[in-house]
Amino acid sequence: MYDLLLTNGHVVTVNGRRDSFHPGAVAVTGATIQAVGPAAEFSGAQAQRVIDVSGKLVFPGLVNTHTHLFQTLLKGLGDDLVLSDWLLAATLPSAIEFKAREAYASALLGCLDALHSGTTTLLDYNYAHPVPMLGDEAIRAFRATGIRAILARGTTDAGAQFGIPAALRQPGEEILADFRRLYEAYHGADNGRLRVWLAPGSGWGCSEWMLREVRRLATECRTGITIHVSETPWDREAAAAVHGGRSDFGALEAYGVLGPDLVMVHCVCLTPEEIAVTARHDVKVSHNPVSNMYLASGVAPVPAMLSAGVVCSLATDGAASNNTQDMIEVLKSAALLHKVATLDPTAMTAEQVLELATIDGARALGMEDSIGSLEAGKRADLFVFDPGRSARSVPMHHPVSTLVYSGSAANVELVMVDGRIVVEDGAVTCLDERAALAEAQLAATELAARAGTAGRARNRPWPRPGSAAPATLPERM
Repeated sequence: MYDLLLTNGHVVTVNGRRDSFHPGAVAVTGATIQAVGPAAEFSGAQAQRVIDVSGKLVFPGLVNTHTHLFQTLLKGLGDDLVLSDWLLAATLPSAIEFKAREAYASALLGCLDALHSGTTTLLDYNYAHPVPMLGDEAIRAFRATGIRAILARGTTDAGAQFGIPAALRQPGEEILADFRRLYEAYHGADNGRLRVWLAPGSGWGCSEWMLREVRRLATECRTGITIHVSETPWDREAAAAVHGGRSDFGALEAYGVLGPDLVMVHCVCLTPEEIAVTARHDVKVSHNPVSNMYLASGVAPVPAMLSAGVVCSLATDGAASNNTQDMIEVLKSAALLHKVATLDPTAMTAEQVLELATIDGARALGMEDSIGSLEAGKRADLFVFDPGRSARSVPMHHPVSTLVYSGSAANVELVMVDGRIVVEDGAVTCLDERAALAEAQLAATELAARAGTAGRARNRPWPRPGSAAPATLPERM
């Protein structure tokens, strides 16, 4: 007797053989997938609940390996700026004003957006800590929505000369003590759905001492590290000013930070030699194509990384440089970006981007044994995609092509995390979503007023191409 049986759908497993079953079935008991296969093999199976998904697709839950959930309250404030100006004009002024209310409202909003696009696992790069205990508010949002999540505790102890305000720079020992507190309280909690990692903000925002301590502590706790690396040439130049001429990647290599438990984010400017070193150390990469386009940062050499054997994954980045947490949008963006950048229509296929967003995302987070594909013994993290919920996805000829090139969050009918249905018939099952959205709007409006960024929302002039003025940091920072 199973707890739940999804049957008669087109099941895309992304297992080692890349099996698809049409019609297929997925049987779940508790938090675990018990069996996957042709629907005919389950004709006599008993289940407490049977859901007929005829005409629909069943995919593994998507894995978002990099976001900043606090930024969901900043949508539309950082338009048309390069990274360094974007930080000064919108992101840093907002981050220093965060309190518990904003931390919870933003994380809840981001989790809801993620779930609606079939995302069942995310890594929240939680770097805004102007007051204590904000990481706990993100955890509270993870629990409220039931999503699988990593809280990556930000570590920033340098970077004053580049505009990082004092409220976001903390003494190293204070940062590491808070990481230990979070790790002891939450790592492995809720049936393993919650994990706690370390997240050095950037090469130019961390001292040598901090980077070495992060590596030491991650190894001791057997947890992960994630860091922004070479997002723009400016990142590399700024890091060189902090680390004796070394680029951000060079500093990580020199200080012994590289390893299989490290996820480097962006990597737009990695050299061929650095890609080879990345592969040799089994370092993972999080590719954020929408954010890289939004900030005009460039195109990460993902096809070259894949050819070198680097495990690459996909992510939205924070909503201040994307404006959504929609991983289905990221699938299409990733495929098209690399086709146009290389003038090669085979540079990134629909099947490849689905792999990056599922099993390779799981590998990047060290979770490939439990999530990332639909296989017996793995956690029941999945979503049901109904082409018939949207005109853009009809007709369907090929399931993966439909998801990647014609799909949207409107098609996501059901989402399951750890065997629990958290979205059904397109609606979240765990809370009053309308109330959560209303609270997020109110919190965002009040935050913009406190941070001095409201003018970027309502009073900015209608721009012409090339007319944007350089951003400046508010005097109080």
